[in-house]
Amino acid sequence: MGEINQASTPEDEMAAKPSYNVNLMRFDTVIVGAGSAGCLLANRLSADPSHRVLLLEAGGEDDWIWIKIPVGYLFTIANPRTDWCFKTEPDPGLNGRSIHYARGRVNHMCINSCYVPLL
Repeated sequence: MGEINQASTPEDEMAAKPSYNVNLMRFDTVIVGAGSAGCLLANRLSADPSHRVLLLEAGGEDDWIWIKIPVGYLFTIANPRTDWCFKTEPDPGLNGRSIHYARGRVNHMCINSCYVPLL
């Protein structure tokens, strides 16, 4: 039979986490979303070298082959790998139906090509 591991203590968990330089984590502005407006705003604000801007994007990498091929957008719409899969509220004018509302979920897609991830 295998060994049973003891539960780790909070001190063990803290020791295992990487430490960060707090001075590197301070920003004047935090922008959530690297869509059209987020990229534009980040670009304008970061033009001043004394202004530290953090641009956050929740999407994943665009390393799927269908993203690179022009006709591939057909495979990205309503696909949870590349789309948030939002739907509209049921609409009386659509006989109570809802419509898929495509919103990109990957970095570097469409207008998000101006987003540069921090490494």
